[in-house]
Amino acid sequence: MKHIHSAKNPQIKQWKKLLTKKERDKTGTFLVEGFHLVEEALLGDQIIEIIISENKDLPPSWDYGSISVTVVTDEIILQLSDTEAPQGIVAVCRPQEMNAETANGKKLLLIDAVQDPGNLGTMIRTADAAGIDAVIVGEGSVDIYNPKVLRSAQGSHFHLPVIRGNLFEWVKKLNEAAIPIYGTALENAKEYTDIHQSEMFALIVGNEGSGVNKELLAVTTANLYIPILGKSESLNVAVATGILLYHLRNKK
Repeated sequence: MKHIHSAKNPQIKQWKKLLTKKERDKTGTFLVEGFHLVEEALLGDQIIEIIISENKDLPPSWDYGSISVTVVTDEIILQLSDTEAPQGIVAVCRPQEMNAETANGKKLLLIDAVQDPGNLGTMIRTADAAGIDAVIVGEGSVDIYNPKVLRSAQGSHFHLPVIRGNLFEWVKKLNEAAIPIYGTALENAKEYTDIHQSEMFALIVGNEGSGVNKELLAVTTANLYIPILGKSESLNVAVATGILLYHLRNKK
């Protein structure tokens, strides 16, 4: 167990950089904070290092084995935190290792250019709850390891594959595999209840303002809409995603 007391320590400066997407992409690592998320990352075997305040203790039930632990001051924790009231624990994590088996699934959520971190995190969490096999996040979306995305997902990053990918390539692959692909649209679309549950499907949801890319909508099996029964202009994209995923998936 190491101790670092200076916020000017080079290691602290390096960890602090992980609050930026540029450094996360460069190093292939990211930070999570709070006891719940650190425990989820630990169970998912994705932790490289645990950083804990000198005023906190690691839960005795945690089996962190040979993972390095660094004890720091509350001031350092504040510098590594993205929240107003840090819990005193942060972890440096590695992304999931992806292979053909983990990246391919029979039930997929494809996300096109969703920019609000709260929305993206909620969608990942909802996909996890609905038993979806993987989430594919396309270009133009907020970073999947953005701190707010991680908090909103509540540990679901460690439960199922969350992959950055080219949605056009994925749609081509899914079409070749004869997996039904459903887009979400307001025009030239079917009411979602007209589609029956199935063991295999992919759902594409899109940007909060402009929706799914029209070129993607042109190559789907069908496009779906959720009727608005009250006076609201539209549904939040994360809420709509939850309704559609639970409707489409076969409970078996």
